[in-house]
Amino acid sequence: MTSTHCPYCALQCAMTLTPSTEEGVSVDGSVDLRVTPRAFPTSKGGLCHKGWTSAEVLRAPDRITEPLVRGASGELEPATWQDALAYVARRVLALQEAHGRDTIGVFGGGGLTNEKAYQLGKFTRTVLRTRHIDYNGRFCMSSAAAAGNRAFGIDRGLPFPVADIGSADAVLLLGSNVADTMPPFVQHLAGVRERGGLVVVDPRRSATASLTDSGSNSTAGLHLQPLPGTDQTLLLGLLHLVVAEGLTDEAYLAARTTGWDEVRRSVALWWPERVAAITGVPEAQLRRTVAILAAASPARGGRGAMILSGRGSEQHSDGTDTVTAAINLALALGLPGRPASGYGCLTGQGNGQGGREHGQKSDQLPGYRMIDDPAARAHVAGVWGVDPETLPGKGVPAVQLLAKLGTEVRALFVHGANVLVSAPDATAVRRRLEALDLLVVCDFVPSETARIADVVLPVTQWAEEEGTMTSLEGRVLRRRKALDAPGQARSELRILADLARALGSAVHFDTEPAVVFDELARASAGGKADYSGLSHALLDAEDADGEGRAHHWPAPAGGNPTPRLFARRFAHPDGKARMVATSPGAPADDLRREAPVYLVTGRVLAQYQSGAQTRRVEALNAVAPAPFVELHPHLARLHQIDDGDDVAVTSVRGTAIARARITTTIRPDTVFMPFHWPGDGMANAVTNDATDPISGMPEFKVCAVTLARADLVTPLTEEVLV
Repeated sequence: MTSTHCPYCALQCAMTLTPSTEEGVSVDGSVDLRVTPRAFPTSKGGLCHKGWTSAEVLRAPDRITEPLVRGASGELEPATWQDALAYVARRVLALQEAHGRDTIGVFGGGGLTNEKAYQLGKFTRTVLRTRHIDYNGRFCMSSAAAAGNRAFGIDRGLPFPVADIGSADAVLLLGSNVADTMPPFVQHLAGVRERGGLVVVDPRRSATASLTDSGSNSTAGLHLQPLPGTDQTLLLGLLHLVVAEGLTDEAYLAARTTGWDEVRRSVALWWPERVAAITGVPEAQLRRTVAILAAASPARGGRGAMILSGRGSEQHSDGTDTVTAAINLALALGLPGRPASGYGCLTGQGNGQGGREHGQKSDQLPGYRMIDDPAARAHVAGVWGVDPETLPGKGVPAVQLLAKLGTEVRALFVHGANVLVSAPDATAVRRRLEALDLLVVCDFVPSETARIADVVLPVTQWAEEEGTMTSLEGRVLRRRKALDAPGQARSELRILADLARALGSAVHFDTEPAVVFDELARASAGGKADYSGLSHALLDAEDADGEGRAHHWPAPAGGNPTPRLFARRFAHPDGKARMVATSPGAPADDLRREAPVYLVTGRVLAQYQSGAQTRRVEALNAVAPAPFVELHPHLARLHQIDDGDDVAVTSVRGTAIARARITTTIRPDTVFMPFHWPGDGMANAVTNDATDPISGMPEFKVCAVTLARADLVTPLTEEVLV
């Protein structure tokens, strides 16, 4: 038996893997695994459908088990590791000779272990020596990260353990459908629901929004259903009411914050009638929400109140300011740093937290150090054994990096991402990928991105490797090997070491995960995300009881890990939180006569991210086999659409076609599509690649579209889309 964690979301549910002889062995002779949940503070012994079926992906019939290189026939053909790596090295060196080091780009993933994310950043900056690296976490948590850093001086998704949520009297949940995205999390909302304090903000009556009802004669809370793109206005209106009704914690604000006077003045503009008119949320619901939060705040004798955000409120061109408005509301009520209280971001990807701490982001070095900080460069360069002057400077966020493909960036390495499905304006991304001179993809199944690559390198997966992950609460967890990888699949730690040698680099790359983690720990020492007091051996020894010890970063050498932040001070030099006045803007692609409906996108329970893994599991496809368009009966009648019709959803960027689901649980001016599928139903063919100016987060969550029955639509030509 092997104790490990689920390969999917950042809740990182604990599980045990047991070899199963009853189900036989896979084609290559490796033993199949049986998954069972185990006790753990975040998941409480729970698993969702994806977790229960996670081992099935390991034996996918189209698993890539040998290197593939595109041959003269134009097809991907098997190759030896030696030939594949030599080919990549020749092409990279030739391109850098002709166009400079920055002609190579690297795109990482929030599902990579801490060790692999660290090693990928090190490889990019010491071997390739290019500034062009970023990762798909830019699509997920970047606005919350930017706002957290600005307000608190540190970015840890949840600055408190998940288990603390169960003690709160109130939770304001912004743009997160946790009942579908991380179902075991819902257990932590039981207490707040019993006390009537759950407030969910979502344009749809999602599975999570439905948790606010507890029966015909009682309520577990409140569902606010705002117009897409107006979350910041809603939050400013709530803060206006907190001020107007004398509910602010003035002693806390004076002692622990700066900038409050300016914020107080700015929210005077957002009186309830105005906010209700803009958002569509009735004034009575605004007032009730404020009453719930204020009564729950410790300053007024409550058990605690929390404000939690997800992608629905963050993936906007003003996402950083929206999260800042949420933080301002929390600070005004005196919540951060108090028991069962504060602001937190619900990280999405399995290692979305750790993946952004150790070098995949365009502007960061390990330990959440900034790459333009001379002291940070000197420290990390010392660990790596290189001259700080040889390290490249700051790169660009993911959307900008993808925009450079085929021009400034002529080659791209992709690790743990499927950008052909997951990136906004995906049709344009395909054109740019196809314009590259070299596309190298490390993957374990033929994802849509891998299928157009020049070189595909087969990699090990979660149950076939050792490593660590960092959960949504900043807890560092051990991933453990349960079986050998099939065929010739290799860990990316070995692939990067082999590529470094093939490229003639003298920089040392270890391939043992525990040793790589020790190096990561040294590189992170003294940084915001300090792992220097941790090791594989320590995590193994103290997790032997299976209950999950509190190894939350910061975990400095000689100190104690930090499950709860901000009890005494924030991470800015003066110890105070920074409050920043914000003002909402309209969506970058807003409603107009020729595009009168909003599109919002999101997840469904049985699929995950781009679907490259979950679409290969029969049981999950039986539940969620295809994309769909969710629309209100009024909108359906207006467009003569019946339930089950194929519907074309069209923006200025492209069209997605999927089956209609008519429901009263969505606003009449809004349609919803999940983003897990490629092909005709690919939602990201329609979404906008406009970005937040601070975080670089794309505006996935709102754009203007037209609707029509698919049989009445003339297909857009490539020329029109350009």
